[in-house]
Amino acid sequence: MTTAVVLSGAVTVYAAARPHSGSPSARADPKAPRAASPSPSPSASPSPSASPAAEPLSLDTALAPVTDLFGDNEMSVAVQDTTSGKWAAFGDDSFDTASIVKVDILATLLLQAQDGGRTLTAQERLYAEKMIENSDNDSTSALWTEIGSAQGLDAANARLGLTETQGGDGTVWGVTQTTARDQVRLLQNVFGDTSPLSSASRAYIRDLMTHVAVDQAWGVSAAADGDSPTALKNGWLQRSRTRTWDVNSIGRIEKDGRVYLLAVLLDGCSTEEVGIKLVEQAAVDAVAAFAETLTGSD
Repeated sequence: MTTAVVLSGAVTVYAAARPHSGSPSARADPKAPRAASPSPSPSASPSPSASPAAEPLSLDTALAPVTDLFGDNEMSVAVQDTTSGKWAAFGDDSFDTASIVKVDILATLLLQAQDGGRTLTAQERLYAEKMIENSDNDSTSALWTEIGSAQGLDAANARLGLTETQGGDGTVWGVTQTTARDQVRLLQNVFGDTSPLSSASRAYIRDLMTHVAVDQAWGVSAAADGDSPTALKNGWLQRSRTRTWDVNSIGRIEKDGRVYLLAVLLDGCSTEEVGIKLVEQAAVDAVAAFAETLTGSD
């Protein structure tokens, strides 16, 4: 299934869930026992999770072997160690979200439900499950309209502390603009303890992100220990004007006893498969370099 939209005079095609050629790293286990999806409960909205305050460690040197491979392609990476709160980053440009915006859309829906003192309807839960686990575009479009499109997303992001994300125009949710650092801020709201999202809402998003379809279990999970639980959302988009690909991955991973929140955004790839390999290599190199500095400071 694909959805075609017009962007600056060119038709951009968003591919829905489908098998990938090759065998990208699969860390999420779709056969793992599934917790019952909790119904988000209304709650008061505390202050947004604090963004990483200190200047991040630069990953320029660590990622040079990756960036040297792709010429005019652009990439941005951000990673945070959840125990110390320290973080590292490469690049600060804005990128199209493609399907990683689906986590943000769900967070917005849940915030709005909390504000209304209600839980999600059965139809909303069905849309949410298909949107996150299978990256279904029709379900996403339905929820995008329900939250009030960009206006609703931007209002929720102001509460979540996302300062570098702007919703896409009209129905084009996949061209929402974001940065790797803002995606880590979003992950803080989902996997941290302090967030405008209630504990039940956070648990609901986490559950869906740990049960992504097996053909979509690639990306930042490449940096995780092979037997550790991983929560993911990936995005991929081909530009019909240039025929190049945007490939993004965000998630929570565990490596050598540490928990990381990680975002890798990449555009201009010659193929989707090349983009996946670059995203995975960037994730591995970024976490390895960051972990070395953390070990040295322990």
